Amino acid sequence: MARKHDPDFLTSVELEFMNGLWAIGSGTVREIMANMEAETDRAYTSGATVMRILEQKGFVSSSKDDRAFVYTPLISKTDYQGRSIRHMSKSLFGDTPTALVARLVDDEMLTDDMIEQIRDMLDTKLEKNDD
Repeated sequence: MARKHDPDFLTSVELEFMNGLWAIGSGTVREIMANMEAETDRAYTSGATVMRILEQKGFVSSSKDDRAFVYTPLISKTDYQGRSIRHMSKSLFGDTPTALVARLVDDEMLTDDMIEQIRDMLDTKLEKNDD
């Protein structure tokens, strides 16, 4: 049975292409692929197919420049990250952000420096809320 993908979220391959596009702001398939940190080499035609899918899903727009399409993101990386975190919080952590943060803090890969950075961010947020 084929897996149905949520049109509001990116597959791992689509995310690779979006990261490549977000890195450059806008560009052709070749420019996007040149800026991807993918471990897998992909054919140009595969890249063009992924970009068409992203356009159909409403993540990018395109315009024709000479013979190539130039793609521009319609959602910022920050907005997509926020949407994804809210979805993860809701679906994996019972819509309880504290459970998500607790899991992150319990993760063995979190260094003391990272924990200190998180503490600083929380302190800054608390100070803004007090104003």
